[in-house]
Amino acid sequence: MGVHEECGVLGVWAPEPVDVAHMAYRGLFALQHRGQESCGIVVNDDGVFVSHKDLGLVGESFSASTLKAMPRASMAIGHVRYGTTGASSRKNCQPIEVNHQKGRMAIAHNGNLSNASALRDALELEGAIFHTTSDTETIAYVVTRKRLTSSSIEEALSAAMGVLEGAYSLVLMSPRKLICARDRHGFRPLCYGRTDEGAYVIASESCALAAVGARFVRDVEPGEILVFGDGGPASRREHCRTKEKRTCIFEHIYFARPDSVIDGVSVQDARLRAGRILAEEHPVSADIVVGVPDSGLAAALGYAQASGISYSIGLVKNGYVGRTFISPGQGSRVDKVSMKLAAVEQSVSGKSVVLVDDSIVRGTTCARIVRLLRDAGAKEVHMRVSAPPFLHPCHYGTDIDSRDNLIACRLPVEGIAVEIGADSLGYLPVSRLGELIGGQGFCSACFDGRYPTAVPDDVRRDRYERRFSEVDLEGR
Repeated sequence: MGVHEECGVLGVWAPEPVDVAHMAYRGLFALQHRGQESCGIVVNDDGVFVSHKDLGLVGESFSASTLKAMPRASMAIGHVRYGTTGASSRKNCQPIEVNHQKGRMAIAHNGNLSNASALRDALELEGAIFHTTSDTETIAYVVTRKRLTSSSIEEALSAAMGVLEGAYSLVLMSPRKLICARDRHGFRPLCYGRTDEGAYVIASESCALAAVGARFVRDVEPGEILVFGDGGPASRREHCRTKEKRTCIFEHIYFARPDSVIDGVSVQDARLRAGRILAEEHPVSADIVVGVPDSGLAAALGYAQASGISYSIGLVKNGYVGRTFISPGQGSRVDKVSMKLAAVEQSVSGKSVVLVDDSIVRGTTCARIVRLLRDAGAKEVHMRVSAPPFLHPCHYGTDIDSRDNLIACRLPVEGIAVEIGADSLGYLPVSRLGELIGGQGFCSACFDGRYPTAVPDDVRRDRYERRFSEVDLEGR
């Protein structure tokens, strides 16, 4: 535990005006696990954009009266945010809306551009003035510039994709069109489905399609642009297969909801396989296997199935407390662990426990969980992790921007076990990651340092909000 998750995007196109705001609201609810800082919906009312954006959860930000005030329309896009670039503030809420001489545009995106700083610097030298600190505004600027010399908004987006590097799964809305696109490597997931009434729904994960009553059609391919209209989605494929596919493997390990299917691979099945691999690689004599809710549960079940050790509910989660890593400070994060999780004493007292979680970042959260089990009477706690050790920063949307706080960068496995208070510790081997998803192309740079793109010079999340004392102001 401890990795910040991604954002989630959603788009709705209907053949005639319907309550698209409420459809987007339901879809964003299903994507809430991908971002809990802020959320927003923009509705296209016959070319006029009506929006509502705010900090907080979807259910907190959108009241019944807010949704009722939004018009029936044929198009809408929505977003839930955890910002890996830019501060948590209203100015960074998405979707971002742009007005320019070629017409309005609204855009929402998931991922991080690896060349965002270089693009932003170049745009500022040409006179661009930025109002947010997120990568999404950079994408909007690039598309807008390309629109000035392009025959259509999709042509402008295609031209922009020629200069955008890194991760971006996005939905874009013009006065007349709803468009989605996935970066050429396919770092972040994106799919679409269709309702019985003929509406199309685009979403970061397939779980959101079911929430809106849409049947899954297919994943958007890496590099593909889809334009939705009366004749169905029109596909532009000039960027497809121009880069090697590199879907983030951590989507299957942790980010995505277990009922989602990404690029044809069930997230639940991938996590079960991870648990089985852990049992093969790191067997131990124990009484029960316990998973850390939520994303450690399937891997724990897989471990139990492969090892023959009984699976037990040893930790219960308070569903009203958000994910611990959303907390801005370490003290707050630790406090939330005790608020969020409790050990089931009847299950663990006097037992030797295999504890399965999805990752270890700083080590403080899992140390607290190990302590919860020991305080409940566990006589041994053997930690098993369904991912390899984090050793490198991520430049594509995961909130690991340096090696400074990664426990695996300063301690060997045995030392980490001592620090978190576990009797033993075992990680999923990097060499077996491909087995989780059937060997498809994937990105595992945060584990092995093999980056699919050039590494940016400045990867700090707060690079646009640093204090005077932290920067060199000479010449400014």
